[in-house]
Amino acid sequence: MVVQLIREANTEIHPLGRIIEDCRVLLHIPWESKIAHTKRDSNGCVDALAKLGHNIQGTWEEAPVELSPSMDKHLPQQLPLAKCGRQRNSEWVFRDVPSDITIEVDGIAFSLHKFPLVSRSGRIRKLVAEHRDSSISKIELLSLPGGSESFELAAQFCYGVNFEITASNVAQLCCVSDYLEMTEEYSKNNLSTRSEEYLDSIVCKNLEMCVEVLQQCENLLPLADELAIVTRCIDSIASKACVEQIASSFSRLEYSSSGRLHMSKQTNCEGDWWIEDLSILRIDLYQRVILAMKCRGVRPESIGASLVNYAQKELLKNSSLWNQSNQPKVDLGSLTSDHERVVVETIISLLPVEKIAVPITFLFGLLKSAVLLDCSVGSRLDLERRIGSQLDIATLDDLLIPSFHHAGDTLFDVDTVHRILVNFSQQEDSEEDMDDGSGFESDSPRSPSQTALFKVSKLVDNYLAEIAPDANLKLNKFVAIAESLPAHARTVHDGLYRAIDVYLKAHQGLTDQDKRKLSKLIDFQKLSQEAGAHAAQNERLPLQSIVQVLYYEQLRLRNALYCSYPDDDPPKPMHQSWRISSGALSAAMSPRDNYASLRRENRELKLELARLRMRLNDLEKEHVCMKRDMERSGSRKFMNSFSKKISKLNIFGNGSSRESSSPSKHSQRTESKFTERT
Repeated sequence: MVVQLIREANTEIHPLGRIIEDCRVLLHIPWESKIAHTKRDSNGCVDALAKLGHNIQGTWEEAPVELSPSMDKHLPQQLPLAKCGRQRNSEWVFRDVPSDITIEVDGIAFSLHKFPLVSRSGRIRKLVAEHRDSSISKIELLSLPGGSESFELAAQFCYGVNFEITASNVAQLCCVSDYLEMTEEYSKNNLSTRSEEYLDSIVCKNLEMCVEVLQQCENLLPLADELAIVTRCIDSIASKACVEQIASSFSRLEYSSSGRLHMSKQTNCEGDWWIEDLSILRIDLYQRVILAMKCRGVRPESIGASLVNYAQKELLKNSSLWNQSNQPKVDLGSLTSDHERVVVETIISLLPVEKIAVPITFLFGLLKSAVLLDCSVGSRLDLERRIGSQLDIATLDDLLIPSFHHAGDTLFDVDTVHRILVNFSQQEDSEEDMDDGSGFESDSPRSPSQTALFKVSKLVDNYLAEIAPDANLKLNKFVAIAESLPAHARTVHDGLYRAIDVYLKAHQGLTDQDKRKLSKLIDFQKLSQEAGAHAAQNERLPLQSIVQVLYYEQLRLRNALYCSYPDDDPPKPMHQSWRISSGALSAAMSPRDNYASLRRENRELKLELARLRMRLNDLEKEHVCMKRDMERSGSRKFMNSFSKKISKLNIFGNGSSRESSSPSKHSQRTESKFTERT
């Protein structure tokens, strides 16, 4: 009956199909058999089962009660302990059959049996076959993926013990089955097939499970990568995240009052719930996931939010990096962690190109961390370029980057800020070159880039005032920061004057030449009335600068008086005063806005010249009439006619002469104005 079952039974539907299949595998193995006599009392469990099953048909779902005395009697005679430091005793190993092989993994020994192992593992079968003559009893498996835990799961599978395949162990099972060669070649429906099926049909359809599997793969590399476990999970995560965002976008579609379909504003990241899940990954796997998301078309804002969340969790793990507590600071050597440096450099390389994707405060935080951790020059320059492109929305606290590495140097990293300002200025220049065709035709007083320049100029002036009291701040660095912006960036020089005054107060040992060099940075025509009054009495300024302040203040006062009484003729034209005020206005404009202003003035001058030509033609006609009268009449008639013509022209009249001379004055002023501008 048993022979017939082994030969003909259908193992898929038979309740003892696993045992019958193992018997078939055992028959095909070239064993060296040995027959020996064993007394019946030495195998009490088998004897008890034989007696109970003689008159019973069917199978037992569990061990019968009558078998308990025999099991308890022979329980101390279970498999002997291996002679090694650590021994793993498992309840699922056959207790009544002596062990004939010991498998050692990571210093832990498993006393097992050859038959269940060789029936499913090709690697163990080959090792046993290679040492057939020496009757090998111990095998050490080196570099087994997953260690002893993975091997124990594989051994349980070989013994037919049921266990659940989950997201937390499927990666280990895939790797250990590949290592032990537990494929379909050696047994049907083997461990490799089952684990691969679970990975493809269950794990890859769920984003959270994919992230969990990736986390388990961190200790299984590079084998997990060779088996495409990592690639499949990363592709699945990127696809699921993209689908979630598309679904979230469709859910925000709504009809307006006019009946048109539009997308409502997204108050929170509804489709970005995966951001928190990705923060548990190691930086190398996280980098691969973000790159896959970029290729799939995930929104830059979502990628930026994920980078911010990941950086905060990774970098805040080391409290000494940010020094948030009141504990004493640690030396710099303990702060420069290789892991944190890799995290910062990787995040910088993953930043989206779009400006709005990442807050500028986060960029400055990354830059401060990069300076502290001494990251690569390329990463820092890339970060400085990104910051320079949106410097107009930065704050003073962002620019105050501490100087970490140079003892006795300035309190703040001035060189980094100078490079950021250079990047900002170069960006402004490139934008002006791109808009060269249409920008000069605009009559608007200020363009968006000009507004950004004004904001950055105020920010730089406040920054200079903040770093000016530093005794170690060199004059050339202070001047370089002040001159990093173009001349038309500052409409008012009050902030720059205040910063220079603070620097002069903190550095009283400067020479007169250095003071004059600082004073040249200030355009005293652009000082407000209060700042000019303060500068006129400032003893720290050079004498030449004080004289310039007084001179410009006097001209400003005369210009104000002249503008207050426009109908009264002054002793002489106030061309100089008008030139100063106009020059300050012109200097406050950008080159393209200044060009538009000059074009408007040229049009006004052309109109004025046309009026003068018409007046000149009238005078020439009158002159021709007078000559004709002189030829016809005598001297008396000529004088009478001449006086009449003169009175008609009204050259010396009060009312009309003022009116006729007014265009001349205006022409004179406009011509002077055009001369000064050109």
